[in-house]
Amino acid sequence: MGKKTGSEFIKSLELKGVSRRDFLKFCGTAATMLGLSQLYAPKIANAIESMSKRPPVIWLDFMECLGCTESFINATHPEVDKIILEILSLEYHEAVMAAAGDKAHKNLWDTVEREEGELICVVEGAIATKIPSAITIGGMTSMQIMTRAAKASKAIISVGTCATHGGTQAASPNPTGAVGVEEFIRSQGINTPVINLPGCPVNPENIISTILHYLLLEKLPPLDSMSRPKNLYGATIHDNCPRRGHFDEGRFVETFGTKEEVLGYCLYKVGCRGPSTYSNCPEVLWNNRQNWCIGAGAPCIGCFEPHFWDKFKDFYKPLPDVELPGVKTSADKIGIAIAAATAGGVAAHLIASAAKGRLGKSGEDKKEDKEE
Repeated sequence: MGKKTGSEFIKSLELKGVSRRDFLKFCGTAATMLGLSQLYAPKIANAIESMSKRPPVIWLDFMECLGCTESFINATHPEVDKIILEILSLEYHEAVMAAAGDKAHKNLWDTVEREEGELICVVEGAIATKIPSAITIGGMTSMQIMTRAAKASKAIISVGTCATHGGTQAASPNPTGAVGVEEFIRSQGINTPVINLPGCPVNPENIISTILHYLLLEKLPPLDSMSRPKNLYGATIHDNCPRRGHFDEGRFVETFGTKEEVLGYCLYKVGCRGPSTYSNCPEVLWNNRQNWCIGAGAPCIGCFEPHFWDKFKDFYKPLPDVELPGVKTSADKIGIAIAAATAGGVAAHLIASAAKGRLGKSGEDKKEDKEE
């Protein structure tokens, strides 16, 4: 964990099959993720190579399916896992470490004690508060592990909807009392900064950009009221959806298996929760930026939002009543209302813009930014 020179860093990457060219491509991608121009890529490369110490990281797994780990380690842009793991010092991760049992647990707590105040704690999975024994590791409950780790950490990154909001485990009636990490540690009076990266699973690029922001700029990214990075979760899927033009023109898929589906019409009527889901899915995509849910013809089910299993149940039915300018209507009438407005000489894109404001920020979905 001592200082590593730039040449030693590149050599260690090359041993893992990552060339300097690949590393510079990664730095270019990092610049884009951080909202910087490509001119910053060499500066990012220099900053990474000149780090005096690899930041210590522990990755905790609680009530989850390991999907976020799978999402992260399968990322390629390029060979992200190899580069990130060379930048960081991953001290504990049950799913990828060689050690097991008592040796693994000893390494966890030795790291927590040795690196107290410097740790980055990544958490995947919900905390069980009503039936603590629902998740125990090394004889300790998730509540006990999380409390101890949170007190010693410099920052916590909750990855995936289970860790941010409880996930499927928190769906009604939630017998285990599953809650997200931030809700739990705040109930214990712990004020360690938390960054929430929801998603089922989380997009690996969101993890990478958040870690790089923290390491390179030495501060947390600006967060919204749900502790999500504004640059990643500041807009709804509806805002940037490639099918948005069809919504604006009132062209919808009424049922699956029709010509409207083949033509790529808007999926709102078959249950798309894009207007109420804050995520950058349309921009970063999935599977090495190859595709995403709506691109594959499936409506968004809102898996980035709190309690989506209960809030957005009946996934293939339209959202309940929504409000358009001067008209209260149901999702079934949205297309008709927009078309009528167009026929009456009102610009369709103005109506759509107003609808966007109502649909994306109505009721409990309004997002108030935190004071930076």
